[in-house]
Formats: sequence, C-alpha cells, structure tokens
Amino acid sequence: MPAATRVLTVAADRPGAYPTIGAALLEAPDGAAIAIAAGTYPETLELSGRSITLQAEAGATVVLDGAGADWPTLRAVDGELTVRGLDVRAGDNLAISVERTVLTVEQCAVRGRTRPAISVHAAGVFTVDRCTIEGAETGIVVEGASGRILDTDVSGISGDGIVVALGSDPVIRGCTITACGGRGVYVYQYSRPELTDTEIGHTGAEGVGVAHGSTPVIRRVTVHDTRGPAITFAPGCGGTVEGCRTDNTGQPALAIADGATVEVIEQASARPADTGGPLEELFADLDEMVGLPEVKAEVRAMVDEIQVNEWRRSAGLSVGAVSHHLIFAGAPGTGKTTVARLYGKLLKALGVLPKGDFTEVSRRDLVGQYIGHTAEKTAQVFEKSLGGVLFIDEAYTLSRSAGSGGDFGQEAIDALVKLMEDHRDEIAIIVAGYTDEMNDFLAANPGLGSRFSKTIEFENYSAEELLLITDRMVAGGDYLLDPAAGPPLTAYYDRIAHGPNFGNAREARRLVEGMRKAQSQRLRALGRMPTTDELRQLLPTDVLTAAAS
Repeated sequence: MPAATRVLTVAADRPGAYPTIGAALLEAPDGAAIAIAAGTYPETLELSGRSITLQAEAGATVVLDGAGADWPTLRAVDGELTVRGLDVRAGDNLAISVERTVLTVEQCAVRGRTRPAISVHAAGVFTVDRCTIEGAETGIVVEGASGRILDTDVSGISGDGIVVALGSDPVIRGCTITACGGRGVYVYQYSRPELTDTEIGHTGAEGVGVAHGSTPVIRRVTVHDTRGPAITFAPGCGGTVEGCRTDNTGQPALAIADGATVEVIEQASARPADTGGPLEELFADLDEMVGLPEVKAEVRAMVDEIQVNEWRRSAGLSVGAVSHHLIFAGAPGTGKTTVARLYGKLLKALGVLPKGDFTEVSRRDLVGQYIGHTAEKTAQVFEKSLGGVLFIDEAYTLSRSAGSGGDFGQEAIDALVKLMEDHRDEIAIIVAGYTDEMNDFLAANPGLGSRFSKTIEFENYSAEELLLITDRMVAGGDYLLDPAAGPPLTAYYDRIAHGPNFGNAREARRLVEGMRKAQSQRLRALGRMPTTDELRQLLPTDVLTAAAS
C-alpha cells in the first residue's frame, strides 16, 4: 500500500504547527504538502532538488510576501513544485522562478513590479491554471519549456503580457491578457505555441507579435483596442491564424511581412454557431438543467440573434443596437443565478464580452450610508464587473417603495442608469426578483426600462421536477434514494408548492439536508457499525422526518 502524502501545517498562532513556511520546508520530506493557514508570510523560499506542494488551507487567504527582497520570492531548481491558492508577491525581483522544474501553479494571484511575475526556464512540463497575474514588468516568461497556461488573467503589465522564447511550445488557452504596455503575447526564437480561445486588449504595441523563425497556431483569439496591429509576423516566420476576431486595432490588423509563410483561415464571425465547441458545450450545460423550457428557448433565441448580427457585421451590413441587459423575473430557487452565469459564458464565447466573469451583488453591496457614498459604491462594483455579467439579486429592494434609509437605493438606480448608458457594450447587467416587485423597480427611473432588452420569466418547478432535482442532489452527495421515498417526496412538494414563501430548488436542498440528519439519527440508534449500503441509503422514514421538521 503506498504511503499517504505527508502534510505539514503552518500557522503562526496555532500550537503544534510550524510558525513559518521556511521552518516547515526544513523538515518536510520529498513529496510532502505544506498546508498554510490564513495570514501574510514575509518570506522568500528557495528549493533545490525538492518535490513540494505549497497550498492554502481551505478558504484561507495566504500572502507570501517577498516585496523587500532582492531575489525571487519563490525559486525552485531541479525538482517539482506545486503552488495552490496563494497570493505570491514580489518587489524588484521575480515572484516565481523555476529552472528544470515541473511547475504547477493553480488558483494563485501572482504580483510583481520590475521583473517577470512567473519565469519558467528549461522545464519539461508546467501548468499555470486559473491564476491572476498583475503589476509586473512581464506577466509570464516561458523559455525552452512545454506546458499549459489555462484560464488565466494577465493585466496591468508594464511590458509584454506573455513571452514565449527559446523553442517553447506551450498551450495558452482561455486566457485574458489586457492593459499591457508592450505586446499582449510575444513569440520569438523558433517557438511554437498554440494560442486559442483567448482575449487580448488594450496593449501599447501589437496584440500578438511573432518573430525569429517562430511558427505559432493562433486560433479563435479576439484582439481589440491595441496601439499596434492585432497580429504581426516577421520575415521567416510561419504558423496558422484561424477564426480570429479583431476590433479597433492598428492597421493592418493582420500584418504579415514578406518572407513569412502564414496560413490564414476564415474569421470567427463567418462560422456558424452550431459547429460545436464552447457554444455547444454551454448549451449542453443549459439543457442539463431541470425544467425551464421557456427560459432555455429564450436564451437560445438571444444567442441566435447575436450570432446573426455578427455575421451581418462581418458582411458589411447594418446592425441595430442590441442591449445585453436582462430582467429575470420569478420566485427564488428557480435557477436564475445559474442561467445568468451561463449567459455570461455564452456572451464570451460569442466574442460579445471579453471576460464573461460573473459578479453577484445585492442591495447592501451598492447602497452606502450617506449621500454620495452609494454612487461611489455602485461605480466601484460596476467597474469591477466590466467585460462580464453583473447580477443584481432582489433588485426591487433598491426602489423607493421597497428600500429603507432615505433614497439611497434610488441613488444606486440612478447611478446604474447612467453607467449602463456610458458603457452599453462593455457589460451585461441582469436584475432579478419577484415578478410584481420588479415592475416597481422598473418604475423607479424613467430611463431604466429602456435599458433592458427582455424580461425572462422563471416559472416555479413542478413537484415532478423538484423530485428530479432532489435525486440529483442526493446522488451528488453519494447517497441513494430508496424508490419508495418517491411518493412521500412528491406529496410534500405538492403540499408546499403554493405557499407564499415557496423556495423551489432551495426547498429541495433544505429537505435533502434534513433527510441526511434524519438518516444519521436513525443509523446511530442501530447500536452497531452500519454497512456501506446503509450509509448510502435514504429511506421514506427519513423523508417524513425531514418534511415534518
């Protein structure tokens, strides 16, 4: 039997734990994981020939701060290093630097100033996944390495966002690279990266620069708002450009020098939406949701309209102004938040929004405590959400009739109306709440209703649909629902479905939690260790006990 991974805990104020990460590293065997409690650790770490995982404890915010040092915050040579869930900061040196090391960086924030944030040199394989890279001279430098940069945001970089050099061939997919003083991506020295499904914008030079004999594959990349051309190829370079989109870039958008051999395939806007890929995957996720046939049809119709408008634009035809702001009306627990998240991803896949990120807020996130404070809070939330979806739950509580504390909620509405007009193509706002109350919300400002293109009604789930939702929740928790539990479940949902506070899927979640508690009490009363089947089984008696509580 293989030995379990050794886990060492770092927590400065916890008896028995290591006070610093460095202290834990001194005693950690190869292959160990170091779990780090919340806090700021002013340390720099150097590993040679080690295999180590550094990870934040669940839910903890961990800052590894090397800002005062003249050497990298985290350096590894000739080993394996995994960094998970950390905020790694550097001053005038690199934040993470590895050489001949298998590197994995997941869900980290990496920040620097005057040097690259992450440098990977001569690595057989590396992965940077779901990270945020900010404030460095260069975001990520890859030299003589193979690996993957996935779903990572690179922004606020004084030079180039990502540099690929010395024959490297990484996959760069699903990334957002914005606000770079130089190029978004620079490929040189005979490198062969694959750059796909990525957005590049607001760069001080070209979006993608290719030089020195390099041959990248650039597929379904959106480049916008660049001072230089969208993509440039120097003499002697080659590669493929397929299905890319450009907007407001230097001209020509695609600059191929004499002596470069580049295959250019049709633009993304000329491709139909039903050829597979991200759109169909997202539609599959939508179709997997229980019920909501009218909602699904409305979402598909909106996507069709957006796609056709893109085709018309690419053909030089006129396109009318289209608002991507929506009203989701209906009771709680009907899937409004889930559909809103998918909508943002669909808009990103269509190239309408650069990020598709999802920000959910309510009244307390927008309304301040004094005159002027609300407009400031609302503007901050709005600016943070640009490029994605801002979802305002129970939006009707902002209106005068539903709000409290003077007209501060009204101040938020008025600020939103102006911001929506000033940034109409840069964000999608979805407001949600009960149908009748949302009518009051729209009446709170004369210009509010015209900002939203459509109201989508979310009907309550039927008892049969709630039974299916319950089945999925039960299976997701590694339980099995006794078939005989179906009738009492359906009877319970039939009984509560017309109550004034009916919570739809929230009722199912509450009931499943109650069933689990009832099962625990039943099994504890057995006076013996339950079998595996007994541990998984939820019986009709568990349903009745939960329903009665």
